[in-house]
Amino acid sequence: MSLAIIDCLTEYAHNPLGIDVEQPRLFWKLASNERGAVQEAYQVLVASSREQLNEEKGDMWDSGKVVSGQSTQVAYAGAALRSGQSYYWKVRVWDRNGTASDWSETAYWSMGLLSRGEWKAKWIGRKKEHNVDMQPSPYLRKSFRLAKAVKRAFVYVTALGLYDLRINGRRIGSLFAPGWTDYNIRIQVQAYDVTEELAVGENVFGVMLGDGWYAGTVGFLGKHVYGERPFLLLQAQIEYADGTSENIVSDASWRTAKGAILYSDMIKGEAYDARLEPTGWDQPGYAEADAWEIPDVRSGYNGLLGGNVEPPVRIIQTRKPESIRRTEYGTYIYDMGQNMVGWTELKVRGPKGTKVTVSHAEMLNPDGSLYLDNLRVAVQQDHYVLKGDGEERYEPHFTFHGFRYVELIGYPGEADLDTIEGKVIHSEMPETGKLVTNDDMVNRLYANITWGQRGNFLSVPTDCPQRDERLGWTGDAQIFARTAAYNMNVSRFFTKYMQDVIDSQQPSGAFTDVAPDAGWIRHKMWNTNLNWFAPDNAGWGDAGVIIPWTLYVMYGDTRILTKHFDAMVRWVEYLRDNTDDLVRPAYANYGDWLSIDADTPKEVLATAYFAYSTRLLAQIAGVLGRTEEQNRYEALFAEIARAFRDAFVDADGRIQGETQTVYVLALQFGLLTPAQNKLAAEHLTANIRAKGDRLSTGFLGVGYLLPALTEHEKLDVAYTLLTQEEFPSWMYSIKHGATTIWERWDGWTAHNGFQTPSMNSFNHYSLGSVGEWMFRYMAGIEADPAEPGFKHAIIRPRPGGRLTQVHAGYESLYGTIEVKWSLSAAKKFRLEVAVPVNTTATVYVPGHVYAIDGIENAAAEESRFKLGSGRYVFESDLAILEPSV
Repeated sequence: MSLAIIDCLTEYAHNPLGIDVEQPRLFWKLASNERGAVQEAYQVLVASSREQLNEEKGDMWDSGKVVSGQSTQVAYAGAALRSGQSYYWKVRVWDRNGTASDWSETAYWSMGLLSRGEWKAKWIGRKKEHNVDMQPSPYLRKSFRLAKAVKRAFVYVTALGLYDLRINGRRIGSLFAPGWTDYNIRIQVQAYDVTEELAVGENVFGVMLGDGWYAGTVGFLGKHVYGERPFLLLQAQIEYADGTSENIVSDASWRTAKGAILYSDMIKGEAYDARLEPTGWDQPGYAEADAWEIPDVRSGYNGLLGGNVEPPVRIIQTRKPESIRRTEYGTYIYDMGQNMVGWTELKVRGPKGTKVTVSHAEMLNPDGSLYLDNLRVAVQQDHYVLKGDGEERYEPHFTFHGFRYVELIGYPGEADLDTIEGKVIHSEMPETGKLVTNDDMVNRLYANITWGQRGNFLSVPTDCPQRDERLGWTGDAQIFARTAAYNMNVSRFFTKYMQDVIDSQQPSGAFTDVAPDAGWIRHKMWNTNLNWFAPDNAGWGDAGVIIPWTLYVMYGDTRILTKHFDAMVRWVEYLRDNTDDLVRPAYANYGDWLSIDADTPKEVLATAYFAYSTRLLAQIAGVLGRTEEQNRYEALFAEIARAFRDAFVDADGRIQGETQTVYVLALQFGLLTPAQNKLAAEHLTANIRAKGDRLSTGFLGVGYLLPALTEHEKLDVAYTLLTQEEFPSWMYSIKHGATTIWERWDGWTAHNGFQTPSMNSFNHYSLGSVGEWMFRYMAGIEADPAEPGFKHAIIRPRPGGRLTQVHAGYESLYGTIEVKWSLSAAKKFRLEVAVPVNTTATVYVPGHVYAIDGIENAAAEESRFKLGSGRYVFESDLAILEPSV
């Protein structure tokens, strides 16, 4: 067969459980050894049982032979899906010759509990202990007997807080579930197939609850932002082989107690006393269960119980420390070699009652001690009290830390490199990008960008993982979203986060600075020390439009545009209602946050972003076929752009403020006339040259800086900035040992040391938005918005600077797009390209092309080729384009 189906996804995931999408979207990838291979038609079968599917009976949906090349975002169009049921599907396709492929492997999904009336479970927890600031984590237990063989069993579980679920002593599920949402509005429910976990006889559900975001410390907003203590909701639906069924639910029949976790807080760390472990509590035959308390039953919950959307948080890798040093105080300081997020697993032997503290930090002070000042009130320490029973292992339960260095305090005996192990955690997102060059520092920059994403994509895109903040800042998320989507498959992650953004939208239409909002708006209004009264900070609120557009471009996702279109309209209309002749006011506090030696006028920045959101909204309306809205917002964009030019642009093309950011945004957002574009590009370049070939952009300007230079024929300047090693630059931090992206250019400098500890994170992804340029321009892998999701790719590498080799790949929903280019000393350019099956690409080759797999081609400054799937090699001569001396 010319086509083979190699991968099937449902709602971007492999065999998801407990979803609540009425028309799940199906995806498949194709493989072929032939060039130009495409799918001409497909047939999908969906069945209510594996047996029927194996007999090629689609009792739920048989699409028939559909003449279409669509192999992503194919919406289920069968019979109504039922709550709690599993569905099985497979697909076959036809190639251009009418040859059918084999059927794919069977994929499946299951539905969650779709109505509140199906929930028989109660919310249960443990009564609050008085006069205790940090509450112990509740242990919950339910013993039950099964008299018959189990055919199918699913558990649906969630918590106001966090849960750690065990069945018969075995842990089930992921970390930090059910994830962070605005608990006043909605909560996610996870589903697990536990058929193989249950046996005839006694079985036990064991659950530990954590305060998490619900009742623990959130950001610098303090504790109990949503509630005072955690609660569990669990419902197990068991079907027996004889056709009968029963439910096991959380209710007053469960038992609860406190145990070894004295407290576990995301910001304050954890204390664990192993002497208090109720050994065997989560397994059958636990003798002390009768002494446990009756749980506290909560009256109810008014929010929505929805299917899980976000990818699970997991331990993604483990790391051994690279070095150990004993201090003069008898403590041990480890260097993990990488600024990471997660925690430390401790291995220890010692007397009962010995207390060991594991402390975490990103940097060291000049005297070699841990640099803790930037944590503010966060406490990145875990305390473990030994039970004194041979070798003990400990890792925390409901907290995480951002760190490179670990200090062991109170360790009995001699610690060594095997005493601790680092656990790297983040939301599980398949890595989709790879990028390697001939330049070690550029490679380190890309590694730092990806490590920054790993460290901050945990249920929501946090700003930093170490200090007392860790909030889902919208401005950071939108400027980095395209980079994030190249690095990893963030489809589910940002789909869930966009719901957080929408849930936080104000009645006025304004989008908030952080999502979930967690009371941040109220905090700003109450705190007289903060003059951040704007609910609509430019570049932050605009995430409500920019992120959905990014998901459309990268994944071809029109559903997210449809779902949130009205919310985007409310945002743009809110901005229009709060302008003076279409010029936005200057009160937006953040501006081009943490720019360096540059003060971008806030009214210029805010008006530019107002225009950009409007422009994108017009494009989104066009995609959705909403012609009236498209015309309306295209006209509004033109009016805003004119107002911007009238208010801020001089006759010679100078823009008010004359910072790099004002020029970059005006160029990238399409606010200038063609003549003004040329002048602005020259002014931008002059500014950079005047600063010694150095940048000055902050969070909002940096992502557009190199693209603006590249698109306006200043590629040499872009490469100069990329590889600049003097302060401020990306490479400056790398020269001084950075393994992640820093929050600020001057987080540490050789001349001033550490910046203010009040705001100085060393793992903060925003300034890593240059990764987008590295893929789109340096490597040249770009999505065509006219055929989004890389159905049609634009491959246009831009060689320059000191780079002579770039090898990049992006795993799209269709397969891997690969670009490998090299440039010899004689200016001979070689380009290797791989285009996935069922897609096309337009490849731009710089220089005089003299070979395409041995085929001659006419001379041109840049040659363009429209190609189908397959691998191709091009060779060209760049020397012929250089002016003679």
